Amino acid sequence: MGTPDARHVPVLLDRCLELLEPALTAPGERRRVVVDATLGLGGHTEAMLQRFPDVHVVGVDRDTEALARAQARLEPFGDRVTYAHAVYDELPDVLADAGLRRVDGVLFDLGVSSMQLDLADRGFAYAQDAPLDMRMTPGVGPTAADVLNTYPADRLARVLRVHGEEKFARRIADAVVAARETEPFTRSARLVELVRDSIPAAARRTGGHPAKRTFQALRIEVNDELAVYARALPAALDALAVGGRVVVLSYHSLEDRITKRTLADVTTLDVPHGLPVVPAGLEPRFRLLPRGAEQASEAEAADNPRARSVRLRAVERVAA
Repeated sequence: MGTPDARHVPVLLDRCLELLEPALTAPGERRRVVVDATLGLGGHTEAMLQRFPDVHVVGVDRDTEALARAQARLEPFGDRVTYAHAVYDELPDVLADAGLRRVDGVLFDLGVSSMQLDLADRGFAYAQDAPLDMRMTPGVGPTAADVLNTYPADRLARVLRVHGEEKFARRIADAVVAARETEPFTRSARLVELVRDSIPAAARRTGGHPAKRTFQALRIEVNDELAVYARALPAALDALAVGGRVVVLSYHSLEDRITKRTLADVTTLDVPHGLPVVPAGLEPRFRLLPRGAEQASEAEAADNPRARSVRLRAVERVAA
């Protein structure tokens, strides 16, 4: 299995710790608990355990390989970490199994992890020829190959257009349907070549790798990522104790749109506009921490390519 690669640097690490710190160091005798809902290789959790010596972390991941690697990395912290093999929309069950009603922090670091991109046989990376799998829970559910080989052209084009924001979704979908009549799709290199050939030469010269959006769309579809996250974020907000905080790192506009909408809903007054006094009990239960999305600095983006597209949003629970 190997040891976690030191090059896998957590995105916006210091800012995440800064935002969580007031919730994890507040006065009181009870143990402070934070959920790392996307444990991955455990980089954010390791930093939290080092920075806050009295904190307990519940680490959640749907990927058994990630859990095993994180456990190896975090072994020195012993029973200060509870591990859960689960999808993060199962947070209420995870907390119930751990005997927890409320937590002080929840961290979401969304999207595909560095480890998943580096493991060629998982099929997440368009830069490596590999089986078209893309399942974050290995062995469970349909693969990217299944999507490519079974979806009608209209449905496949919608997946590429909505999940990948791909301008040439219909051209790519029609090319896939035609090509699979000759031979089913099994490996990523053939898909990369087809996508490149389907996009006009002028468009291929801008916007990064031409297959990036198609691979993103397939990954989101295979793992139902947006629907899962749309359920997980409200569950995380419900689990917060007063003073607790949720921090979200998202990497494309679809995730960030869900985050922005959900946080706006819980931080906006639910009363008619213009009332001179807000009636007691109708104040928002949450407040935004940064007023908008924060991005990585130019220096961090240069050092850590994954940080280039990150958007950070956070809220604090201020009332029961």
